[in-house]
Amino acid sequence: MRTALVIGTGLIGTSAALALASRGVTVHLDDHDPAQARTAAALGAGTDEAPDGPVDLCVVSVPPAHVAATLAGVMRRGAARAYLDVASVKGGPRRDLEALGLDLTAYIGTHPMSGRERSGPLAATADLFEGRPWVLTPTRDTDTEALNLALELVALCRAVPVVMDADAHDRAVALVSHMPHLVSSMVAARLENADESAVRLCGQGIRDVTRIAASDPRMWIDILSANPGPVADLLADVAADLDETVTALRALQSADEAKRTEGATGVETMLRRGNAGQTRVPGKHGSAPAAYEVVAVLINDQPGQLARIFADADRAGVNIEDVRIEHATGRQAGLVQLMVEPKAAPVLSAALRERGWSIRQ
Repeated sequence: MRTALVIGTGLIGTSAALALASRGVTVHLDDHDPAQARTAAALGAGTDEAPDGPVDLCVVSVPPAHVAATLAGVMRRGAARAYLDVASVKGGPRRDLEALGLDLTAYIGTHPMSGRERSGPLAATADLFEGRPWVLTPTRDTDTEALNLALELVALCRAVPVVMDADAHDRAVALVSHMPHLVSSMVAARLENADESAVRLCGQGIRDVTRIAASDPRMWIDILSANPGPVADLLADVAADLDETVTALRALQSADEAKRTEGATGVETMLRRGNAGQTRVPGKHGSAPAAYEVVAVLINDQPGQLARIFADADRAGVNIEDVRIEHATGRQAGLVQLMVEPKAAPVLSAALRERGWSIRQ
């Protein structure tokens, strides 16, 4: 691939353009807001000048509701050898294109499974997709050139290609992305009018659950409008679980010991189902989940503290598999939770104590 046209210079489009440009592809940028395209160009994502002729690949990065119309426009004018979109739903846009009577041999639907809470070109990074799944949804009509160019894009963005049926993809993202986002928003909504004294007690748990609720509502309206059925079905299942859990919790308030026992069993069943589901979440790099030991280190909120911890871990020959930071309420201090292989935990704890760190048991 030597040339590409990226239409839509938000987070995903600009990140893809940055990755392509950094690897020598000449990228042309287009957006309904010329100022946003100029911003992306200024970041090094390409040029906002129109290409002189057909490019190798046209990447359409617009909201799902606008994918078909945008693709129809560029396909009818022969803007590229191949076309793809990166919308987060796949079945609807393809059916819209089929309804327009377009020849779809040069088109393939795709979806990079990566993002951030922030949107727009200023949030974009060239490594946004690195190591992340990038779903491709070819059909029997998709020609080899379109598929190969899509695979080349994925490789240049250093993502991992995953081939799926379009409708299966939409059901999958409803489960692992769209429904969880709404549940996160519902939990976060409980905080809107909560007493300040309660909100001040927020710890890492509530931060983890509500993190994705910070995303742009307008973007999510576009996403959910394109995949409402599967998301509604899943939320109905969640609602049934909530009803059962509420009933069990009410039973725990009963003066009747048998009802309390029944309520405890109901709550425990739900918690154990959660345990079972959580173990199926893939680990690092999409591998099987691993059980890590936590080494908790107390730190002051000062520059260089994390760098020192990582350097000391490196000297001890211990690889940090993951890290979390919990900030202390009302204090300039925090707790760094270092996740390591179980056999490495005592080695790291001893090494950090020797270097003056305070380890929390």
